[in-house]
Amino acid sequence: MRSAETMIRSCLIAALCAGTVGCASLSEAWSGIGPSKEAPATATAAAAPKATSPSAPAPAAAPAPAPAEVLAPVDANAQRAFDAARRSLAAGRTEEAERAFVALAKSNPELGGAHANLGLIYSRAGKLDEAVAELELAVRASPRQPVFHNQLGIAYRQQGQFAKARAAYEKALDLDPNYAAACLNLGILFDLYLRDGKRALELYDRYLALPTGKDAVVNKWVADLKNRKPAQSVATKKEQS
Repeated sequence: MRSAETMIRSCLIAALCAGTVGCASLSEAWSGIGPSKEAPATATAAAAPKATSPSAPAPAAAPAPAPAEVLAPVDANAQRAFDAARRSLAAGRTEEAERAFVALAKSNPELGGAHANLGLIYSRAGKLDEAVAELELAVRASPRQPVFHNQLGIAYRQQGQFAKARAAYEKALDLDPNYAAACLNLGILFDLYLRDGKRALELYDRYLALPTGKDAVVNKWVADLKNRKPAQSVATKKEQS
């Protein structure tokens, strides 16, 4: 049975509505917490996974800038609380950061960033129900943030809710047609879980045509799909945050 243990969770853990992100570790953070009022600009997605072996490609570790959005004004106290939570996360004080994000989410439920961070913290802890709940709140608060929809798709996939995962990835691509991570994740979903090789091939080809999609591993997946027999097993594939 093939698995797609996805997530470069480290890429999104401080996911907010605007700013930049580093994909190196859980401590990386994005800045800006307000709900969006306009559609985001096109983002550069995370780079494709690099293979550690022919059968088990490893997660990518390249930067994944967040889309810029026009933000509503954010209360200065909320911003300070958010920045403090980010510093706690960056220092590895995850429990402290979680408490701070919980408090911020309660006092400012309209801000998607705190919910998104909690979603990733819970996902890393294996609390998938809690992760999905928070990421759903994040996309409700910031519905035009494609990164949040992509991450929600990953969480749904981990729960086995493949139809919802597909819808979330497709929403991310509707918002940003050049979002490489969502394109690749949707391809993996069709390949491994929905068993639609034709659609998977289309998405892999679309991903490879993007400026950030030059990846030898995905080229191998394409070749594998084209030559695969119905019962043939294939390599593990990794989703991208």
